Amino acid sequence: MDVNCPPPHAVDAGRLRRLLGAPELAWLVERIRRRLEREQPLTGPVALATPTEGQRAAVERLLGRPPRAGRSLSVRLDAVDAVLRRSGVSPAGLAAAVTALTGPVTPLSQVHRAETRAWHEAYAPLAALCRDRPRLADWAARLRAEGLVRRLARTPDAARPLVADTARVLRELPVEPAVSLPAFAAHVLGSAHGLDDGTPLATLTLSGIRALTGFPGGGGAAWRRDAWASAGLLRDDVSSTVLTLNLRGDPALDWSADAGEPCVLTLRQLTRRPPSVAATEVRICENPTVLAAAADAHGAGCPPLVCLQGQPSAAAHTLLRHLHAGGARLLYHGDFDWGGLRIASVLLRSVPWHPWRYTATDYRALVAAAPSLPPLTGTPAEAPWDPALAPALAELGVRAEEETALDFLLADLA
Repeated sequence: MDVNCPPPHAVDAGRLRRLLGAPELAWLVERIRRRLEREQPLTGPVALATPTEGQRAAVERLLGRPPRAGRSLSVRLDAVDAVLRRSGVSPAGLAAAVTALTGPVTPLSQVHRAETRAWHEAYAPLAALCRDRPRLADWAARLRAEGLVRRLARTPDAARPLVADTARVLRELPVEPAVSLPAFAAHVLGSAHGLDDGTPLATLTLSGIRALTGFPGGGGAAWRRDAWASAGLLRDDVSSTVLTLNLRGDPALDWSADAGEPCVLTLRQLTRRPPSVAATEVRICENPTVLAAAADAHGAGCPPLVCLQGQPSAAAHTLLRHLHAGGARLLYHGDFDWGGLRIASVLLRSVPWHPWRYTATDYRALVAAAPSLPPLTGTPAEAPWDPALAPALAELGVRAEEETALDFLLADLA
């Protein structure tokens, strides 16, 4: 509710402008208005630290007092109120006068309440989305707590359509089979450029995709491409690749497997014409060194092997989900360090796998057999497939890359 003041006709507007509306008194009027907004009493002094001569003279004329010495200028609001009432310029006093000069005053408490309601309404589409997609509830709570929407939109009015569009997009994800990102944006949002890089909507949607698919955080064009692809949206379906050895299921794979040579599959191949792989068991490694050594050691006799080459790409996720859906049992090995555990956890959220020499027991045996290993650094991570693994890493405090276990892995592949 606006601060209560008598109607404007109770104020002599012309005399008021001459008495209180001078530019030299603007600072005083602003201070009074600020008190009205904060619902503070219009009593006591207000001071100006370094007034000009004009400001001093205006106050002296207003109050009819002689010049005063001192570096600052002090005015008692009670005295100004008395002048306005006594002169008949504003019989209702100071609040009515300032309102007549500057317009209606809305208390800040009312502004804050209205803004809080507006933001609550802006977030409403996310609340509805989370009722249908409970796994997004934690993500939506973080959005509100961390203020990403506020930073992107600035105001509730701008946030309302942004949040609604984000919820509309996430309801359609993931897409199966994968489709072009611009085509998807045109279908869902009415514009092929609706999810272009750098837009607030793309930023919010990628944040939601991470919560939806478990895709790890990152940055850069390659990361964004693979993040979109993890939800079935293709920006570039040839740059995302996965390295394989001795998978069969199409002429190119069969030719490579007959030669015992590695083969690179693109996301385009995997989404348009996925291979008809009949393998019952497929091993997965993190580093290309392992796959290259397996090709050198075993050639065409090596069991099927897939290499992530670090963080699993969209092509890797797509291939492994396809293999799992076809009945293949997946066995995984990675680096014994915190980064390796994170990569393995990301993959586990995408597709089920079983550890391949990748447990606490295997780590302890590897450390005992290795002459020297570098120290373990970085932020600790969990290992959902073996709760004892993370404590073992923390206890022994060394990292063992896949190359350290190469002899054991090659023996398993023989």
